[in-house]
Amino acid sequence: MELQVLLLRRIFFFFLLTILQQSSSARILTISKPDRHDYAASARWLVSQNSWGVLSTLSVDHEGAPFGNVVSFSDGLPEKGSGIPYFYLTALDPTARNALKDQRASLAISESPVGTCKRDPMNPTCSKLTLTGKLLILDEGSEEAEVAKKALFTKHPEMIDWPEDHDFRFFKLEIIDIFLINWYGGAKPITVDEYLHAKS
Repeated sequence: MELQVLLLRRIFFFFLLTILQQSSSARILTISKPDRHDYAASARWLVSQNSWGVLSTLSVDHEGAPFGNVVSFSDGLPEKGSGIPYFYLTALDPTARNALKDQRASLAISESPVGTCKRDPMNPTCSKLTLTGKLLILDEGSEEAEVAKKALFTKHPEMIDWPEDHDFRFFKLEIIDIFLINWYGGAKPITVDEYLHAKS
């Protein structure tokens, strides 16, 4: 009898642990996917629903070679995103060091982590977006730095407890060019103005 109870407890614990692991990694969509013909809204949707991407800068350690780094980002509070990606970076990491020397950067994100695309990430029906521009450090205490702080700490609460002695600072990507593929037929035409003023 005691053996059966012990076995049942272990099964229950394993079941509970599995559910917690799955729920902690699950994505909850706050905005439904737009019509694929609305290119600007599609790009904004990708940015709002993603929490990480590959941020590429020009390496100061490798003679200007491209350096891609997985980073967390946020474009605003849930359902109130601006489309502007904000980052919380430290100069102990190459990405911030590179940007402080050369601001040119790009952020690449995919629909795949959102969970709405079941195809290979390179399939054109699985949306992908690259935002190219300047990675700018925000002035401490500025209004925009507070916007970035709220956006990032809401989406990534773990950041609140990151070490103070690592000198994390808020950055933003000032967008100059937008490259979107969300269906067959090549990159979709979107201006920065269309992107920033797109309706959810």
